[in-house]
Amino acid sequence: MSGTTGVPLARITGTGRYLPEQIMSNADLEKLVETSDEWIRTRTGIRERRIAPVGVTAADMGAEAGRRALRDAGVDAADVDMIIVSTATPDRLLPSTACDVQALLGSPRAGAYDFSTACSGFPYGLSIAQGHIAAGHAETVLVVCTEKMSSIVDWTDRTTCVLFGDGAGAAVVQRGAESSGRILSSFMKSDGTLAELLYRPAGGVRIPIDSTVLETRTHTLKMAGPEVFKSAVRSMCEAAEGAIHRAGLKPEQIDYLIPHQANLRIIEATARYAGVPMEKVFVNVDRYGNMSSASLAVAFDEARESGFVTPGSLALLVAFGAGFTWAANVVQL
Repeated sequence: MSGTTGVPLARITGTGRYLPEQIMSNADLEKLVETSDEWIRTRTGIRERRIAPVGVTAADMGAEAGRRALRDAGVDAADVDMIIVSTATPDRLLPSTACDVQALLGSPRAGAYDFSTACSGFPYGLSIAQGHIAAGHAETVLVVCTEKMSSIVDWTDRTTCVLFGDGAGAAVVQRGAESSGRILSSFMKSDGTLAELLYRPAGGVRIPIDSTVLETRTHTLKMAGPEVFKSAVRSMCEAAEGAIHRAGLKPEQIDYLIPHQANLRIIEATARYAGVPMEKVFVNVDRYGNMSSASLAVAFDEARESGFVTPGSLALLVAFGAGFTWAANVVQL
C-alpha cells in the first residue's frame, strides 16, 4: 500500500491546527544557551517557535487540532470510524495517545492507535487513512499529528534546542471520488540503518531511565546535523519524484509545494529539485520551527486557510524524519 493511481477513494475534507500561545524567540534562547538570533536565522531560517506549558499534553493539543479539523469538514466526532495519531512525544507509553484523543473528542465508535515515523507522520498518516478507506475498514478517518518537542530536547544543547517547537495538526480523510481534496498518490520509504543519526539513545526498554541516563541527558534528542541535512534533501527529492510519478503527472504540473518545515535550506533545495519556484512553496518554519510530524500538518492547514493554495490546484506534500523515514503525497485541492 505504498501508493495509488487512478481515481482515488479517499479525499481530505477538513483540516485544523493547534499552536500553544507561548512564543519563544531566538532572543529568548540567547538567555539559555550560547547562541544568537543571527546564528539561528542564517542556518535554519527560524525566528521563533511555540512552547506548550506544563500540563498541556500531546493528547490535549491533538484533540484540539482534531476538533477544528472535524468542524472544518462538517463531521461530528461521534461519526469518526478511526483515529490515527502520529507522535514522537507520547504522553505515556501505555495506553496510546490516540486513545486519549478519542476520549477527549468523544468518538465512541472509533478505533484508535498511534504510529511513529517522526517528521514524516503526516504523509504517512494520509497514506494509512487512504488504506483503511480503500480496504473498507472506515468511511471517516481522523489523522492527528501532535508533538511536544520541548519535552524531549536538551535545553543545554544549542545544536538541537534551537530547532524545535510544539504544536498539532489534523486532517479528516473520507471516502469519496469528488475532485476536491483528492489524494492522488502516496509514497513511503525508510532506512533503519541510519537511525542513530537522529534519535533518543535512552528512555525505552533497551536503556530504561535511571540516574545515569538523567545525568548524561541521553533520554533527549541527539542529532548529527550535517549528515541529517544531506539525507533529508536526498530523501525528500526521492519522495517527491515517487509521488509525482505514481500520480501519473510530470513535475511541471505541480502547482504548489508544501514541505516539512525543518530548515529553510532543506526546503529551498527540495524546491529546486522539484522545479517549483519559491513563491509557490509554503513556508512557516520561521514562525514555528520544526514541530516534527505536526509541521507539515500545520503547514497544510495554514496553506488552505490563508488562500495560499487555490481550489483545483495540485499540491505536493513531502517530509523526511527520524527512522529514517520519508514520504510524500500529491493532493488535488
